[in-house]
Amino acid sequence: MSESFQFTLKKTDGGARLGEVSMPRGTIRTPAFMPVGTVGTVKAMYLDQVRESGADIILGNTYHLMLRPTAERVARLGGLHELIRWPHPILTDSGGFQVMSLSGLRKLDEQGVTFKSHVDGSLHHMSPERSIEIQGLLGSDIQMQLDECVALPSTPKEIERAMEMSLRWAERCKVAFGDQPGKAMFGIVQGGDVPDLRVRSAQALSQMDLKGYAVGGLAVGEPQDVMLRMLETTLPELPTEKPRYLMGVGTPDDILKSVARGIDMFDCVMPTRSGRHGLAFTRRGKVNIRNARHAEDMRPLDDQSNCPASRDYSRAYLHHLVRANEALGGMLLSWNNLAYYQELMQGIRQAIAEGRFADFMAETQENWAKGDLEPV
Repeated sequence: MSESFQFTLKKTDGGARLGEVSMPRGTIRTPAFMPVGTVGTVKAMYLDQVRESGADIILGNTYHLMLRPTAERVARLGGLHELIRWPHPILTDSGGFQVMSLSGLRKLDEQGVTFKSHVDGSLHHMSPERSIEIQGLLGSDIQMQLDECVALPSTPKEIERAMEMSLRWAERCKVAFGDQPGKAMFGIVQGGDVPDLRVRSAQALSQMDLKGYAVGGLAVGEPQDVMLRMLETTLPELPTEKPRYLMGVGTPDDILKSVARGIDMFDCVMPTRSGRHGLAFTRRGKVNIRNARHAEDMRPLDDQSNCPASRDYSRAYLHHLVRANEALGGMLLSWNNLAYYQELMQGIRQAIAEGRFADFMAETQENWAKGDLEPV
């Protein structure tokens, strides 16, 4: 642990980077996957399980938490770490993505965004300064600037307008954040699918000398090859000695290919959302446990896994739980999925440390392609 925020780049293997973020509340091993705890809970999971699966950090959501239970109430209750019993690092996103997704319920201008709550219709205003204030009240360790995230496809003119607005908001967030020992504020690169705008955004943010940088505005429906091209355009423009976070990504394959291009941190709702809908991620690819072929299959999802949900429950039982709409089905599959994601990250880190990341990536993809029909 460190009393200040420090990122150490330990080794590179091609574009892949092995590192460590040290903070007062703990160390984040990178590449890292951050389970999403939108409203102070990683859905269908005990946080003890999340920790035991290998997570060093989780993500909370400013938009949802400001609406309920409210940031002020969380602060009165001792902060988010105390409230949810997670003493390790927490990253909060700015709320920008959720607010921008409200479409007809919001109004945007230079000062920020005014929007109606999806919960009760109440009116709220989120400025860059207010976003940072809320994240401070929550007590998060890594705070994100407020940005404007446009949906793709959009016109280059609209993407440029949003990118320039996001840069101005980043400056305001930096001032509002000030100097908070042991904590960090990250900027967010925008620019849609326009390479020149990505470069401009990354260069301007780099000049602000922030503690870390995120790549935003991807994983919003564009093809994977577009996302990867934007990473290849953007990452060379960001400081090597600062952590790089790809927001909202993604599938295990997205993660492997993004690590290969130099990303250090990821978050995504996919492991838990998929688990609640009957989809498991495993060493042998995706398994739709709803399929009838699992109804009398007494094999576990993975008999070599350290996760009890993967190792100790039969597919037949999981199939029954999911088809019967029992909550335990979603809980067990979410546990399996988060454990698999963390196992993947650990494998990535070890492979980079040993200088064999390309081989690890090829072997992992080969195992996914084999499928799960044969004994695992």
